[in-house]
Amino acid sequence: MKKSQLGKSDLFISELTLGGMSLGTDINEAKQIIDLAIDKGINHIDTADLYDFGLNEEIIGEIIHDKRENIILTTKVGNHFNKETKDWFWDPSKDYILREVKESLKRLKTDYIDFYMLHGGTLEDPISETIEAFEQLKQDGIIRAYGISSIRPNVIREFVKHSSIDAVMMQYNLLDRRPEEETLELLQRNQISVLARGPLAKGMLSNRSTEQINKKGNKGYLDYSYEELLNISEKLTKLFGKQYSIHELALKYVLKHPAVTSTVFGASSINQINENTNINLESELPNEVYNELKTITKPIKYKDHR
Repeated sequence: MKKSQLGKSDLFISELTLGGMSLGTDINEAKQIIDLAIDKGINHIDTADLYDFGLNEEIIGEIIHDKRENIILTTKVGNHFNKETKDWFWDPSKDYILREVKESLKRLKTDYIDFYMLHGGTLEDPISETIEAFEQLKQDGIIRAYGISSIRPNVIREFVKHSSIDAVMMQYNLLDRRPEEETLELLQRNQISVLARGPLAKGMLSNRSTEQINKKGNKGYLDYSYEELLNISEKLTKLFGKQYSIHELALKYVLKHPAVTSTVFGASSINQINENTNINLESELPNEVYNELKTITKPIKYKDHR
């Protein structure tokens, strides 16, 4: 599988990233999923300290411990949580980040984190203090690179201006094209990679699109009504069904943009690993198909966080 540089760092990640949030709590099932993903060429695994209140990190740490040097490992920080009471609050302070990274290292059974992300963020945060924490961790060799997980254009612009982030994780798919309006070009100009999560739009852009639209899109999705979602699914099948599955169109559409280094998908079964990795990603969408897809969906814009 193709691997590309993450921002200006010395990290090279696969164009598909395995998101850990859906792995569940059964370590044997999670191991089957992760091992298959690695066998298929995926070298980038994404988790967060908040997922299952630390348990997700523990499970991933146990599974990849004997192959750590072959994995690019990402985790996130900023949600100050209590494992016993199962509650949390937002805390992007330098003090918390420097303390919490030690807990993540223990759970992940490693002495370094390849890529460390702030798990959210607002303009009300002590942004300079947050950046100081990440820069210190990078200087100390505890992390190799850092970034943010955010869809907020105003927050992203602040980090682009004042930090040395190497990537931003954001939701981006054929139905949620908001990043195209301003964020993707900004990040590309600054050699900051995009990690696109949610490429299948909760399964509504998968090979089971109609089923998932009825289940998850029956009240609409972003600016789309339920009827519009069904109409898009029908059009995608009618226009491209002989050459591409909807699933393939969804992944290749996101990866077509030069700002996108990897797209992040979740998996709770080995079937989902196979569905995503059995697509030939080496051949990108032709420009005419890419442009036609843009006429079928809406170029919606961020209404908040301007």
